[in-house]
Formats: sequence, structure tokens, C-alpha cells
Amino acid sequence: MARCSPPLLRRFFCCAAKSASATSAAAGTKKKNIVFLGSPQVAASVLDTLLAASSSPDSAFQVAAVVTQPPAAKNRGRKLLPSAVAQLALERGFPGDLIFTPERAGEESFLSDLKGVRPELCITAAYGNILPQRFLDIPPCGTVNIHPSLLPLYRGAAPVQRALQDGVAETGVSLAYTVRALDAGPVIACERFSVDECIKAPELLAILFNIGSKLLLDELPSVLDGSAKQKAKPQDDSKATLAPKMNSDESWLTFDEEAKVLHNKVRAFAGWPGTRAKLQLLNQNGEPDVLDIKVISTNVSTSCDKVGDENEILFSGNSLLIPCSGSTWLEVLELQLPGKKVTTARDFWNGLRGQKLLKST
Repeated sequence: MARCSPPLLRRFFCCAAKSASATSAAAGTKKKNIVFLGSPQVAASVLDTLLAASSSPDSAFQVAAVVTQPPAAKNRGRKLLPSAVAQLALERGFPGDLIFTPERAGEESFLSDLKGVRPELCITAAYGNILPQRFLDIPPCGTVNIHPSLLPLYRGAAPVQRALQDGVAETGVSLAYTVRALDAGPVIACERFSVDECIKAPELLAILFNIGSKLLLDELPSVLDGSAKQKAKPQDDSKATLAPKMNSDESWLTFDEEAKVLHNKVRAFAGWPGTRAKLQLLNQNGEPDVLDIKVISTNVSTSCDKVGDENEILFSGNSLLIPCSGSTWLEVLELQLPGKKVTTARDFWNGLRGQKLLKST
């Protein structure tokens, strides 16, 4: 069944399909049924906003069901844990038998359960599953997605990360109808957001989904009465750009690029998969030992007040200074050694005790 879970988590998710229909029928028809689909923490914040708004006596809608990714093994113990959205729903007292966790959104048992809820509208926010046409045909008001970019820019799985990697000065969030083509549906509304040069992907994601939640509540009346379909604007496919999923193989930094490019990559890849670099530490015999580090926080400099060899990494103020292309310097403020906690550049430098540090070539 669509809602079945491994035995360890059956206490969270019930497989009784009848309960969904019974609960929906008991709720009456005054409020329109909405189904929310999402998985990570940023999506949980959207669900929290919807649940709070739906609890108002004069609300025109109610959250009739929640759809999220199945429980997954997390942390070192590899214990199966529900998604952030499922956890939030349970904490808010949402019925466990109305939290659906299909492996794929095209499963017959899941689609049958979804029809039993009789949704007027489905709302997605970082759900993480492809929605087939059979799904999209169910809600009469359609399916609306909160997408953290200014569509048609950055269609795909990693719009915030790819925008930061490109060093954009402005991004935003779009509310758009879902169609079979990737993030290509008509845009109901959007809101712009200026991007700080030091903001990282996790923080920007949270901000944009927060903005998207408010945008959604503003537009819900027109979506539910159908007028949003009249005002929604088709996207210009000729201006579309793609934001493919992040790959851990991309996480390595090479210092033959300008510091600005590397700084943007650190911001974009923060959280997962992170950014890594190989350095060389000269031992007491003058022989290089390879040192793998994870780069956490950086800045950019076009000058250096210290003098060293061509590939030598220096220290000034509170930063490691790594020479890069174009006479630029990457300032590393925080880093992490394998198996260790994040440390400041100063503490790391003090721990070297005078040993020379070089960038890998």
C-alpha cells in the first residue's frame, strides 16, 4: 500500500486506506481539501504555515493529507527516520494514517488513496518525486509548486545552489502550476530577492521557502476559485536555464580558477555535498604530505599583505590565503579536517606550528 512503512515505523504510518476516506467525509464540504507534498526541512516550514492558516475558523481550506518521501536511514546508526515533513505533521497532531509515503507517485495504491481524499488542490514544495499525469489529473484545481527561482531560470532539482554557483545578485521564488515538463508550468506569481555575497545555500533556501509560503497564502483564494489559471503567465522556454542535481564529484576545489568562482562554489555546495580541497603540508624532512580539508566559509581578496612562494598558502588576519588565478586570493575562514569538528583558520594555522602549507598543483 502507498502508506506502508518498514516495521520499525509502523507506529508512525498506518496502512488503512479506509481511514482517509472516512476522515475526509466526516470533515464536511465547507472547507476545500488540500493535499501537501514535500520532504525536507524547508518543506516542513511550508506545511507548518498551511496547517496554521487552515486552523482559522474562516479558512477556506483544510490540509486533508500529507505526502512525503518514505522513512530513510540517517546518521551513523542508520536508523530509519521519517522525513522532516512527516515529523512536523506528527508533532502537529496530524493523523498518521493521512501521511502517505509512496516510493513513487505513480503507484496504483497511492493514487487510489489520493482519490479517496478528494483533493481540490495539491501543493508541492521540494517533494522529490516525479508526478505522473495520472496524479496531475486528480485535483480539479490543479497542482501548484513553490519553486525557489525566478522561472524560467533555474528549472530543476537545485535552483538555489546553481544560482549561487553562478554568483547571481538576484533570485526569487515562483508559484507555478505543475505540468509534465520540468518546472515549465504557467507562473501564478513570483517575488524577487537580492542575494548577499556571503549567503550560503541552506540559509537562502530557508528564506525563499519562507517567502514562498506567504506568496502561496496570498494566492490560494484565486487558485481555489479558478481565477489564477486565467492570470497565470506561460513561461518563455527560450529563456529557460537548468539547475541539475548536485553531484559529490563536483565538490573538489581547484585553485587554477579565480577566487570568486571558488567562493561561489563554497556557498552553493554548503550543507551537501560541501566543498573539498587537497593541500600539501611539508613535513620536517621537507617532503609533502597530502592534507584533505573540507572548506566551510570563505571570502575573496584581490591583494595580499604577505609574501611567499608561488604555491604557498599564507595566513593574515583570521584567514588562510590561497593564491588563485587572476592574482586573486581565496580567504578560508573556517575548515574541517577528516573526522574532526569545524575549526577556525586561526586555530588550524596555530596547530601547524610553523610547517609550510602549499596548494596542490
